[in-house]
Amino acid sequence: MAYRSLQEITEAAGKQQVPFWRAVLLDDMQERTVSEEESIHMMHNMWSAMLDAGAAYDGTLRSGSGLVGGMGQQMEEYRRQGNTLCGDFVARVIQTALQMGESNACMKRIVAAPTAGACGVLPAVLIALYQDGRISDEMAVESLYVAAGIGQVIAERAFIAGAAGGCQAEVGSASAMASGALVHLGGGTSEQIIHAAGMALKNLLGLVCDPVAGLVEIPCVKRNVAGAVNALACADMALAGITSRIPPDQVIDAMKEIGETMHVSLRETGEGGVANSPWARDLRL
Repeated sequence: MAYRSLQEITEAAGKQQVPFWRAVLLDDMQERTVSEEESIHMMHNMWSAMLDAGAAYDGTLRSGSGLVGGMGQQMEEYRRQGNTLCGDFVARVIQTALQMGESNACMKRIVAAPTAGACGVLPAVLIALYQDGRISDEMAVESLYVAAGIGQVIAERAFIAGAAGGCQAEVGSASAMASGALVHLGGGTSEQIIHAAGMALKNLLGLVCDPVAGLVEIPCVKRNVAGAVNALACADMALAGITSRIPPDQVIDAMKEIGETMHVSLRETGEGGVANSPWARDLRL
């Protein structure tokens, strides 16, 4: 991608008098030498795969380790009782984030967004809106371009892998992508999109990657929930006109600095954090 900053995408969108998502689309067409139809077709396939992954959840499945499985079904059953603290919409976001994370752990087909470990964040917010009839397939595809642009800048300026920068690079990046996508769907401006992304990532700075027994299960699945709910909150703040005092691109740079100074035991090695708790150590024996 030609863009090395979120501000560059915003400026390009303004100069070309197109929305944020289309600035990313035009860059994709140029970089991969594809037509607009080919690029959009690819993104439609991504959206269809997300919907299929959501529909294919099986609450009876358990991961090979037996550590996760069924939580998404539990959340769905609880939500259907109608007395959740967060309300039905947010409860469905939580439910879908859990289900996607569990499907990944159970080796079912998911969409890495941007990684498999963070696969539940973006689909959780988009599918919930889609189920409510608040967005169309075309709007979902547009929002995926927004998310892709944000994710590619983060990958270019910092990293998206837990082994490189901790879970802030995975769930944090996914939350930033989802928040920006939500602002687009809410009718926000390019500036509001990047400020939502900046706030979402900033809220998760320092999040370590400490998978129990080295598996992308605990605490990874539930962290997808945190990333999705954080994305919703930051999108609403941005749509209200609240901005990130730290420029969004500088938040990404800060994430890189934090990741590079993070101890290796907290970067997907399964040696620190909750992976080094007594319960987790007993599990490894």
